[in-house]
Amino acid sequence: MQKIIISVLFTLVSLTWGTTWLAMKIAVETIPPIFATGMRFIFAAPLLIFIAWYTKTPLLLPVGQRAFQLAISIFYFSIPFTLMIYGETYISSGLAAIIFANMPVAILITSILFLHEKTNALQITGLTIAIIALASILLAETETHACNHWQGMVALISAVIIHSVMYAQCKKRCYNVPVITFNALPCFIAGLILSSVGWFVEKPQLDTFSEYSIYATIYLGVFAGVFGILCYFSLQQKVNAFQASIVFLIFPLIAVSLENYLYGCDLSFGSMILLLPLICGILITLLSQKNRTTKKQIKTH
Repeated sequence: MQKIIISVLFTLVSLTWGTTWLAMKIAVETIPPIFATGMRFIFAAPLLIFIAWYTKTPLLLPVGQRAFQLAISIFYFSIPFTLMIYGETYISSGLAAIIFANMPVAILITSILFLHEKTNALQITGLTIAIIALASILLAETETHACNHWQGMVALISAVIIHSVMYAQCKKRCYNVPVITFNALPCFIAGLILSSVGWFVEKPQLDTFSEYSIYATIYLGVFAGVFGILCYFSLQQKVNAFQASIVFLIFPLIAVSLENYLYGCDLSFGSMILLLPLICGILITLLSQKNRTTKKQIKTH
């Protein structure tokens, strides 16, 4: 029974993360990116706050960390998620997912820089392979698409960097904070900030919003923003960090396949070939972190 539950959770998380990128692409077709991201969080926040109330989980971080909670709202939610959806106005959802799949690599780099974690040969190997493969894919896609393709790539890479830096800071300051506490109030604050900024800066015309874009935004908030978070958290509780992180190898493949099936948009042949070393590099990075964790656990017993 336990294996079935784990398999179901893994499948749900992979499908949720894999479809999120297409949903962002659809949302931004008729809704401006800042406003769309704000509405995404506005839809998610009430459910997260209700879950916090129902489970008697605190909304505020511990005393001394509450100013940092505002930083989470801005630098973990507002800016990176806006960059993600903005980037998809220039690049395919599949390529966006591939870039974001390098999050484990970015987290390892920021952990080395900000948390002074030691490196080993396996980590360096994984980082090198993943970075070279990703750079090659981006170069190949730039050569086969319009000249403004790079704007989307820069936006997604910036989102990954900001996310990974904040992850390192959160690991240092909020390592024992419940997942609902971490998400609920910052999500609500980010929603208020972005929807307000988007309303005045982008001046969205509500009558131009398509039904598909509205449904996609609701999907991002309610399903991906709440259900996806809870499923991934549940998965992390039932398996080790390495096993849960395998999702990062699966969801970009789902995103690429889904976009190709629905829109006929595909990566270049060279990029498809380069996916193999990219996945290998990410996998090696994850394996090195798993081995490192195992050694730490052995030393503490």
